[in-house]
Amino acid sequence: MRAFREAVEAGDLDAVEALLAENVVFTSPVVFKPYEGKAITAAILNAVVKVFQDFRYVSELSSEDGRDHALVFSTRVGERALDGCDFIHLDENGLIDRFMVMVRPLSAAQALAAEMGARFEEIAKEAEARTRVAAS
Repeated sequence: MRAFREAVEAGDLDAVEALLAENVVFTSPVVFKPYEGKAITAAILNAVVKVFQDFRYVSELSSEDGRDHALVFSTRVGERALDGCDFIHLDENGLIDRFMVMVRPLSAAQALAAEMGARFEEIAKEAEARTRVAAS
């Protein structure tokens, strides 16, 4: 988990993407249906770093077997302070195969939903381009 946390904190999205399993399932705090696959997850995370301001991890919890992690974070979306947690599961190869984000308070979640929604066409295009590159 150290590599993931360091990559996120450094803004190194290529390193973050390298830690994602091809079959990763990303569960958004503001959308009902999970997103499946490395390309869409990487595109979403790329957009999130543009939306979150003053992002920092403040705490980390790990399971005894080292495959489940909870990374508590603090950030802002516009003028809204937001607290959240990344719940991450690693597969047998040490890659992230489940990534769920929870955030609070509701007003910050709504601000996040609005910002990400405004970018979703761009996110979908980026995911499609990543899928084409991976297939070639």
